[in-house]
Amino acid sequence: MTQLTVTPDSAGITDVPGFEAAGVACDIRQKNDLKRLDLALVYSMRPCTAAGTFTKNAVKAAPVLLCQKNLEEGGPFHGFVANSGNANACTGPEGLKDAQTMAQRAAASLNQKPPAFFVCSTGRIGQPLPMDRVIKGLERAVTEKGRTPAHGKKAADAILTSDTKAKTVTVSFTYDGKKHTVAGFAKGAGMIQPNMATMLAFLATDFSVPRSFLQKTLTEAVNGTFNCITVDGDMSTNDTVLMLANGHSGVSVGDKSPRELRVLFAEAVWKACDILADKIVSDGEKITKVIEVKVQGAASAEDAEKCARAIGNSLLVKSSWYGEDPNWGRLADAAGYSGAKLVEAKLDIRYNDTPAMTAGKPHPELKPKWKEIVKQRRFTITIDLHLGKAGYRLLATDLTEGYVNYNKSE
Repeated sequence: MTQLTVTPDSAGITDVPGFEAAGVACDIRQKNDLKRLDLALVYSMRPCTAAGTFTKNAVKAAPVLLCQKNLEEGGPFHGFVANSGNANACTGPEGLKDAQTMAQRAAASLNQKPPAFFVCSTGRIGQPLPMDRVIKGLERAVTEKGRTPAHGKKAADAILTSDTKAKTVTVSFTYDGKKHTVAGFAKGAGMIQPNMATMLAFLATDFSVPRSFLQKTLTEAVNGTFNCITVDGDMSTNDTVLMLANGHSGVSVGDKSPRELRVLFAEAVWKACDILADKIVSDGEKITKVIEVKVQGAASAEDAEKCARAIGNSLLVKSSWYGEDPNWGRLADAAGYSGAKLVEAKLDIRYNDTPAMTAGKPHPELKPKWKEIVKQRRFTITIDLHLGKAGYRLLATDLTEGYVNYNKSE
């Protein structure tokens, strides 16, 4: 079986043949800072099919509404514009008009029609976009776009908000003597509780992919990756994952393709999403730990997820992780109130491979081992309900005073 080649810190989307990118500074935050990149443009001269997943928040930012409308119309698509520093959310009809203007200006500059461009925004909610700055930035982005690694990295930098680092990935494989690529970039550090999170993620591939197959592949990958992370339990107004397929390779992948090719493509998309999701949770605002919460033996998939999210979002649990206190009683408590079917006499809890509770009975003699485990930057907590075969995996973080101080004012 062909193996995937994974580059976790790559140039990002410009690693995909046929895609150009730019990242420019236009001071969208209006802080007289023309060094901080805050507007990204990605463009494919070849027409693309597209797929997307979006926030389930009832309050959706204007760019989300525009992206959903464009997807429904079906394309063809040629790229997207994304800005940081302003979410263009809760901005009423003017906000939607501004998002449309961004798409129109990008399209006009590149001799395309407005629906060919998606628009994404991230940043402070409730403030109008400084459109004069955005339009000037777009003009520069069109002029400065290119296909080099530097161009891809600038685009990845331009969408960051409270992130401490850019998040990029490239996954490739060879099939029938030809190399194929899935690559992308993302942002996110706070307001992270998918479905989805204050999170933007952009993926591209050089395959030709029918819209329905691309959507199915992306949705499955997002459900198992971006939708399985939490930092603070808050869902954003702007969450978006977009994927573009420009067919540059001349090879199509879809429902009628050979099984090996379909599997490889799905694995490549999943791997790219998984790495970007891990990068997001690992860069959570002021965190010190990443914890893998694994629930197994649940009576249903819904129960497994309920249990994992109750633990991963519990303030008491997250605080104990930060304090390096293996307070497994809080884990049992959260599992108990999660709404999942649970029988205490069957409950197992483990820190890595060290049991804290087996069949409802604690192991106090192992406390020194638990304490060593929770001092680590990353560790795993396993909850086995012994009531079925369903499971769920969630990546969560601790909660620090640094998070509180960072978010009490801007």
